[in-house]
Amino acid sequence: MGKELTKSQFIYNEISKLFPDAKCELNYYKDFELLIAIMLSAQTTDIAVNKVTENLFNKYHSIEDYANAEIEDLEQIIRKIGLYRNKSKNLKLMAKMVVDMYDSNIPKTQKELEQLPGVGRKTANVFLAEFYHIPRIAVDTHVSRVSKRLGLAKESDNPLKIEEKLKKRYNKSLWISLHHKFIFFGRYFCKAKKPNCKECPVIKYCKKPWL
Repeated sequence: MGKELTKSQFIYNEISKLFPDAKCELNYYKDFELLIAIMLSAQTTDIAVNKVTENLFNKYHSIEDYANAEIEDLEQIIRKIGLYRNKSKNLKLMAKMVVDMYDSNIPKTQKELEQLPGVGRKTANVFLAEFYHIPRIAVDTHVSRVSKRLGLAKESDNPLKIEEKLKKRYNKSLWISLHHKFIFFGRYFCKAKKPNCKECPVIKYCKKPWL
């Protein structure tokens, strides 16, 4: 057990040195804007999302605006990102549900958030951690890849299993920070293609060194 904890802490410390200021890169001002940005970020980059939300947030200023928006208008604004048709549909349905069931207030619990159209566990986790600073570890493609490469999870593990394993390895106080640091590490260093293995400070734990 002690050896595993040492490995976990070493990985966290080294990645922290590389990305000490890792944080959410989505732009937003209000809680519903953050939720929308996270929903739109699936299978696309934060940079692409920020480009479309600039226009989206300038046109729609309340959750009611989204509930009443025309699907075609939403599609036109976000059409440059992946799955824009499905995302536009879920965006309107989510907003309508928030207006009808939650008096236009974004719910604050995991269970309620996950009942919203287009909001899964990862989206809910990111939202709660970022907006309310509630300890969560959201497992996206970057967190999944880094965890598997460094032997913190198995190749066959699904996102929920990876989340559970990371929670057991790391103190609750580190969960939000860990999430951001693993994302930055996976996004800018341990990339899916051409990872920077030659300069990697945690290469000794890597299960698939590309050297």
